[in-house]
Amino acid sequence: MELVAVSKGRPAEEIEPLIAAGQRDFGESRVQEAIAKWPALLARYPDVRLHGIGRLQSNKAAEAVRLFDSIHALDRRSLLDALVKEAEKAGRFPSVYVQVNIGEEEQKGGCAMGEVGALVDAVRASPLPLAGLMGIPPLGLEPSPFFALLSKLARRHDVMGLSMGMSADYKDAVILGATAVRVGTALFED
Repeated sequence: MELVAVSKGRPAEEIEPLIAAGQRDFGESRVQEAIAKWPALLARYPDVRLHGIGRLQSNKAAEAVRLFDSIHALDRRSLLDALVKEAEKAGRFPSVYVQVNIGEEEQKGGCAMGEVGALVDAVRASPLPLAGLMGIPPLGLEPSPFFALLSKLARRHDVMGLSMGMSADYKDAVILGATAVRVGTALFED
């Protein structure tokens, strides 16, 4: 189980105590914010792994490839193509999670459930390692059925990793097979 500490919006002085306590995986939503604070931290703590957990625009692919060890929001073929191109240029190949829009919400990123197989196959044919599937349940609804759905999709496509669950629902996600949870509030504010 991988605990990704969501450090978006948190300054370095709030992040360093978690690193000192042994936390090694951190998640950022915005490339520009990550570029502003992480290079100095990574220079001091080279064993820290940085995860891109927010929706990613293709024009940020170069920065994302250089900065992130894992990208949790791959939701379309054009983004995969941009990441592969930049990874080959940089000689750095972050793992990727295919983000699935498990709640079929228009405002959320993620590929449609019917497109998961094609995108998973495209990642497997690329030089980028497939980390798994990622999904975020709709706000205000019981998350467990959505986690179960993502787990079922993963089994159907022979995918092992599941990035699902956040501060409010990570326990349900773990029960339903999460291999990575993204927790911020519970780590930084408790």
